[in-house]
Amino acid sequence: MRASDIMTTDVVTIRGSALVTEAIKLMKERGLRSLIVERRTEQDAYGIVTETDVIYKVTAYGIDPKTVRVYEIMTKPCITVNPELEVEYVARLFANTRIRRAPVIQDKLLGVISVTDILRKGDFVEQPKEVIIENDIQQARENARAVCAEKGPTSPECAAAWDIVEEMQADAAHRRAKKMDKSYFDEYCEDNPDALEARVYDT
Repeated sequence: MRASDIMTTDVVTIRGSALVTEAIKLMKERGLRSLIVERRTEQDAYGIVTETDVIYKVTAYGIDPKTVRVYEIMTKPCITVNPELEVEYVARLFANTRIRRAPVIQDKLLGVISVTDILRKGDFVEQPKEVIIENDIQQARENARAVCAEKGPTSPECAAAWDIVEEMQADAAHRRAKKMDKSYFDEYCEDNPDALEARVYDT
């Protein structure tokens, strides 16, 4: 599942030169917590103004919102999301940057994705990525053992098959942000020490 699968396509935008009162009115009318700030040119970056910006930068100081422009309190450039990005990585991006929503952009504005979209539309409960990846790794492991049994533990085919398994394991460990203790190839080499010879490739 990718960002494009769960993003909200009905995007409300506002000009950077608009008054904060206009932004507040739009947020109230549309039940939104943020607005995407329009680009001035195609080469310009998108911005974002949130309810937090209004509260922290205007209300908290008793400033009259009729005297403040959106561009004075917005974040620009804002963090954007590619529509092809997997939802898991969108969630990680949000966690690492402490943001709750971002525009989805590919040349132009396509939508907005938020933590609410991930929670309500994501498939992480029905299809946990960790389970799917582990199943794929086990399948690749069995395939590597079969290739090595047929071609021999020192064959290039055996080494290539284990390369695939190790790459998948490394990716899974990276997703969990955990160091891999021992790869399945290491375990295989305990029973077949000669297999290590096949890891020395000719250039």
